[in-house]
Amino acid sequence: MSRPASTPSGAAPRRAVVVGGGMAGMLATAALSAYADVTVVERDVLPAGPEPRKGLPQARHVHVVWSGGAVAMEDLLPGLIDGWLAAGARRIPLPTGLVSMQPRGWFRRWPEMQFMIACSRDLLDWVVRERVVKDPRVTVLQRTELLALEGDHARVTGVRVRTPEGEERLLEADLVVDASGRGSRASAWLEALGVPRAPLDEVDSGLTYSSRIFRAPAGTEDFPLVNVQSDASVPVPGCTTTIEPIEGGRWLVTLSGTRGGEPTGSVDDFEAFARGSVRHPVVGELIAHAEPLSDPVVTRSTVNRRRFFEKVDAWPEGFVAIGDSVATYNPVYGHGLTVAAQGAVALREHVAEYGAAAPGLARRIQRAVARPVATAWQFATSTDILYPGAIGKPPGLASKLLGHYVNRLMLAATGRPLVAKAFFDVVTLSKPVATLAKPAIVIAVLRGPRRPLLTEPPLTGQERASVLDAPEISGTEARGCPSP
Repeated sequence: MSRPASTPSGAAPRRAVVVGGGMAGMLATAALSAYADVTVVERDVLPAGPEPRKGLPQARHVHVVWSGGAVAMEDLLPGLIDGWLAAGARRIPLPTGLVSMQPRGWFRRWPEMQFMIACSRDLLDWVVRERVVKDPRVTVLQRTELLALEGDHARVTGVRVRTPEGEERLLEADLVVDASGRGSRASAWLEALGVPRAPLDEVDSGLTYSSRIFRAPAGTEDFPLVNVQSDASVPVPGCTTTIEPIEGGRWLVTLSGTRGGEPTGSVDDFEAFARGSVRHPVVGELIAHAEPLSDPVVTRSTVNRRRFFEKVDAWPEGFVAIGDSVATYNPVYGHGLTVAAQGAVALREHVAEYGAAAPGLARRIQRAVARPVATAWQFATSTDILYPGAIGKPPGLASKLLGHYVNRLMLAATGRPLVAKAFFDVVTLSKPVATLAKPAIVIAVLRGPRRPLLTEPPLTGQERASVLDAPEISGTEARGCPSP
């Protein structure tokens, strides 16, 4: 794909600063580098390979890129998907390569409707980072701390940073993009310039994650992603289990539980939780035949938090926030990376159309970024608020009615491919939520599933033989909470 000229001939080059060198920051940099010289401000040292990055504890848990995000990233960085696959990632067709018990039953493994990219978060980030930093218009300042935004309430003109040597430095910019993640201080930075604080909403289900890596059993190179979801309509803690096949012949296994049903970091309790605390023990049964390669790692920072920057009337020129700086979600839905990618595409489209310093640009971008955020937010919070002990605003009548419809839709999706496709189109953020309200889908939802519910996970005979017929390795007893 040819890249447009960044500036008219003879004009001074545009300058942009991206705060944060994680996935959202690198995607934002890719979006801007055709139109401006981009400086990335990163407080930590970025790994030279697919290795853990400081400041990203959630990387130890299951991460996927839904097709809506993968297509967006490919648009920003042509050839990226092939790069992931060459590095060991898996392209998993949905629901063909998925064994998933959702709230209303097991999905059937219909022919491909959408897809996901599955690998470790370290690999996902590294392949993107390697491509972005090779651009000669990109400069990365590592071990550099952002101190404040420069400018006033009407326009941000740059950032003030502290270098690794302890010196303060001003970086002027036509556009500053905050991609610093869930720890973003954007609200405080803007308030210091006189910009009103954006409305904030939080929903906290008390979710805890525990993850462990296993060596996959021999013969499971094409094994599906296996997942047991919770049912928020039952008044018990929501517990889930997931096996994600990742690079290097390994399984990344993540357990999760909301308040009152949290998994621990105990080696002895890991398999027990996967067998006894969820609605089906299939994940526990499968990992009993796999060799543990790591101890469990626990994360508790899982609050759904959204800053409504798009609602600030006096939004300053020259400043945009994307990714987790805008909103964070329950990771079980896997929407964070996809939302960040779609936000970066919106950033590029608006800069391409209006220019990096156009009046009103930042406000337009912030509103465009909010669209995929709103979809992911609805998915996460409408379910999380239902769990016992959840903290947040109770759902209104409209949300309750939508919840009833979605429950009915999930039931129909177990036995109607038309409804299943509509669901996967929306959950992968490939199509808008309005897709679920099309007349043909509504009629199919009201009719319900055409086929009876599956009573067991839809593993093939070969998949069962490759794992479940092998001798157990872990030897731990199935202890834990009784199944709800």
